[in-house]
Amino acid sequence: MTWRRPLLPALALIPLLAACSAPVPEGRDARPEHAPPGFPYTVTNCGVTLTYQDPPTSAVTLNQHTTEIMLALGLEDSMVGTAYLDDAILPAYRKAYDSVPVLAEEYPSKEELFLSGADFVYGGYASAFDAKAGRGREEMKADGRDSRLNVESCATGRVTFDDLHREITEVGRTFGVPERAEKWNREARATLAATARRLKGTPPVSVFVYDSGDKTAFTAGGKGIGNELITRAGGRNVFADLDKTFGDATWEQVVARKPEVVVIYDYGSTTVEQKKKRLLDDPALREVPAIKNRRFAVLPLSDTVLGVRAPAAVGKLAAQLHPGR
Repeated sequence: MTWRRPLLPALALIPLLAACSAPVPEGRDARPEHAPPGFPYTVTNCGVTLTYQDPPTSAVTLNQHTTEIMLALGLEDSMVGTAYLDDAILPAYRKAYDSVPVLAEEYPSKEELFLSGADFVYGGYASAFDAKAGRGREEMKADGRDSRLNVESCATGRVTFDDLHREITEVGRTFGVPERAEKWNREARATLAATARRLKGTPPVSVFVYDSGDKTAFTAGGKGIGNELITRAGGRNVFADLDKTFGDATWEQVVARKPEVVVIYDYGSTTVEQKKKRLLDDPALREVPAIKNRRFAVLPLSDTVLGVRAPAAVGKLAAQLHPGR
């Protein structure tokens, strides 16, 4: 990743942090005399209830899918920082993304969040709000910063596209752009409906997701949006009974469930070709139909989480699972 707008050297933080307390954005707690349309707005997110008297103006996004949700809603002017990409930003959002400072390659420190002046922090994974690193949601609140966690990371049941539409709706309401959220949701539903029409009457194929792993297979369980994505793309996740978004399976289980296609999640330093080689070179997997027939599909990891890529990713995966359609 290319770093932009470098932060102050670490030593410069010491006098700065000693001289002042965490900045509390003005007007966040006080009820304005004339509230903007749609405000006050109260929302409960992952067990935290917040009331907004007006939209946040200085947001920081942690994790790629939350960054792209904000950019899809045209909210780059309300952002003062981003962090932690899994892969390249979608080309449609590249110009907007480049206008926002990158705070860190992975998660920023508490001090970097402090210096950003954020009044709102939006995390994609639960790890974004690691209390041990000083980024807990309670600590954010104590410092005068509101927060949101992508609902996939706190769901108690299976995540569906209804959860994605709710995520987009609630972010749009929070930032005072509900009409943009409604427009995005309409277009997303149309995209999903078009894929469903193309697949009508097509029998599903059995799918094993290979995220990573050597001694065990780290795979997609039945709880996350990835499972829903497979189903809508004309597949059947052989580990849908795993009650997690992601989890470990044994290679013996992979063999026993005889997947017809392996879907490889593409991210990080291990390439798709290296992952294929690991599977093809394992003698224990030789008779697995997907391995025997070399049937692989590939999706970037950022396509498979609760973000704006997911509706198009259904069509992308369907084209690989059912090339004749």
